[in-house]
Amino acid sequence: MPTTSTIRVQVEAALAHKFPSALTPPARMVRPVVPTGIESLDALVAGGFPVGAVTELVGEECSGRTSVALSFLSKITAAGKVCAWIDGSNSFHPASAAAAGVDLKRLLWVRCGVQEHTAIQETKRFALPDACFAAKAITKGLHGGGHGTHPRTETKGLPAALGRFLGSEAIVPRCAEPIAKPRPTPPHYESTLVSASAPVRKPKRAKAYDAIEQALRSTDLLIQTGGFSAIVLDLGGVAPEFAARVELSTWHRYRVAAEQTQSSILLLSQYACAKSSSELQLRLSPMENTHEERTVFAGLRARAEVLRQRYTERPANVIPLRKPPQHAQDGCWKQSTSWVGTR
Repeated sequence: MPTTSTIRVQVEAALAHKFPSALTPPARMVRPVVPTGIESLDALVAGGFPVGAVTELVGEECSGRTSVALSFLSKITAAGKVCAWIDGSNSFHPASAAAAGVDLKRLLWVRCGVQEHTAIQETKRFALPDACFAAKAITKGLHGGGHGTHPRTETKGLPAALGRFLGSEAIVPRCAEPIAKPRPTPPHYESTLVSASAPVRKPKRAKAYDAIEQALRSTDLLIQTGGFSAIVLDLGGVAPEFAARVELSTWHRYRVAAEQTQSSILLLSQYACAKSSSELQLRLSPMENTHEERTVFAGLRARAEVLRQRYTERPANVIPLRKPPQHAQDGCWKQSTSWVGTR
């Protein structure tokens, strides 16, 4: 009668062309890590964030998720590698990233959830000074003598030009023009009047879903393109009830793609979305004031807790008879302000 090991070898040989090592459990893979630049956090997660896997930072707003991500990107960009930041909540601040040590020349910033009319307004805002200084075409007139219109006609557009040049029409005083008084609108006509130039406002739920869809599609394109050592998917400003609706197959696809391309995917969220697809999960608590000075704000204290860590490197292959000391599951670090100096 064949033994169990013989039957297992026969089954694996029969299914080798479809499922290699069908009955053999896969070996534990200890991935290389990249340090985050925070000593206490690196000691907590055994050296840093894993390469070729999904790392998830879960926490409320003002819990230090962005600070940890920027510190992580600063180490990668300092090594001459390229990273990407998928801004799902339109909250990324390039000046803060540069102050944290991130090389902006090696960072791709993808803004999601920005309405079309907002982008058009920003484009017009930066193009206004050229339009204000552009000379008008010469028109022949009775008083102009072929060199322009009457001065009274030219002053009519002066307030609008100054308002566009300064960026706000409310602070520009009116010139000598007749001020048109607004006519009262009947109450029953207010609901029927719709301005053609006013943008159509979407409900909050539709805006959140549009931002999430744009962020996920952008992440798919960047992972398939390759060449990025780290991709940060920032969903920290998205409400948990919207982020929780993302299918688990999406995070599993990111996990497989990250392993193939050997890129680190960092997910920032308020709710643990990736579940078992993440190699490392950290929960960050809201930062607290250090209270080192009575009248001066000195800094903040952050705290992180390990929710999930798949595999860690063992110091030796020998298993002791006694229970080994348990690894710490939380760590703290401090962020000091620039005006208090080094302590």
